[in-house]
Amino acid sequence: MKVFIFLYIVLGLGYLQASEEIDATKSKINIENITNDTSKENMQKWLDNSFGLHPYKANYILPFGIANKTYINRKLELVKYKKYEAELQVSLQLEVYKNLFGLGEKYSLAYTQQAFWQLYVTSSPFRENLYNPEAFVVFPISDKTSIFQMRSVKFALAHKSNGLPDTGDIQEFNGFNLSKSINYFYTTLRLQHTTLITDLTFLAPLPGSANLSDNPDIMKYLGYTKVKFTYFYHKHMLSLMLRGNIDSLRGTFLATYSYPLRRDKSYLYIKFFSGYMESLIDYNQNITKLSIGFSFSR
Repeated sequence: MKVFIFLYIVLGLGYLQASEEIDATKSKINIENITNDTSKENMQKWLDNSFGLHPYKANYILPFGIANKTYINRKLELVKYKKYEAELQVSLQLEVYKNLFGLGEKYSLAYTQQAFWQLYVTSSPFRENLYNPEAFVVFPISDKTSIFQMRSVKFALAHKSNGLPDTGDIQEFNGFNLSKSINYFYTTLRLQHTTLITDLTFLAPLPGSANLSDNPDIMKYLGYTKVKFTYFYHKHMLSLMLRGNIDSLRGTFLATYSYPLRRDKSYLYIKFFSGYMESLIDYNQNITKLSIGFSFSR
C-alpha cells in the first residue's frame, strides 16, 4: 500500500508532462473538413476537454500529516491508529442551468469526497471517508462603490456523511454509532477588496429531518457561522477560515497555503487545522494537525 501512495504521487506529478503530450497530440487533429456539425461539435469538446466539470474546492493529496494526538480506531480497537496519516480530497462541480430569473444566476451541482488514510499503519486502512454532495445557486451582485464590494450570494443544500452503518444497538460498539451525517442549508455572501476575498457563511440543519439522530449534538461543534479570507500575493495564495458556535464556545481554525510548482498545473499545498469537525467520526474531538503535499486546483 505504501508503494501505491508513492506511485500515486509520481503519477500525479507525471500527469503534468503527460497532459502536455496529450494536448500536443490533440492539437494535430484537424476537424475543419468534417461536414457533420454534431460530430464536429463533440470532437471540439473532446479537444478542449470541455465537458462541464470544473474543480470546486481544492483537489489535493497530502501524504504527510501529523496530529497532536493518536487517532482512535472506532471500528476495530484491536487495530491501533497513529497520529501520522495521509489525506486526499476530490471536489468537482457542474453547472446545470443559468439565468432562470434573468438575474445572471447559475445553478450547479457539486460533489466532494475527503479521505483520511492511515498510511503508516499495517495494511494502511482508511480511517474515514466523507461524502459531501451539494446543489446550489449563485446570484451575482454588481457593487462598484463599496470598499469591500459585494460580488455574489450563494444558496445551497448539502449532505455530508461518512457512509458507515448504524451501530448504536450493536453490543460490540458499546453504544457508539459509527454512522455520522448531517443535511443542511447554507448561504454565503462573497465580498472582494482588491486581492482579498471574504466569504461570510450562515449554516443551519434542515428542519424536521432525522439526520441529527446519528449525532444529536453536532451543531455544538459545527457551528452556525463561518468566515473565510482568501488572499493572493503574486503566485502565493493564503486562506484562513474561522468557524464556530458562540453558545458552546467551540470552533475551528483552518489555514491553507499554496504555490504553483509547474505551469500552474500543480501546487505545493500546506494545511493547518485546529479545532473540531476535522472528520465526522471524531467531530467532538479537539484536534490540531499539520499536513503537507500537493494540490491540483486551488
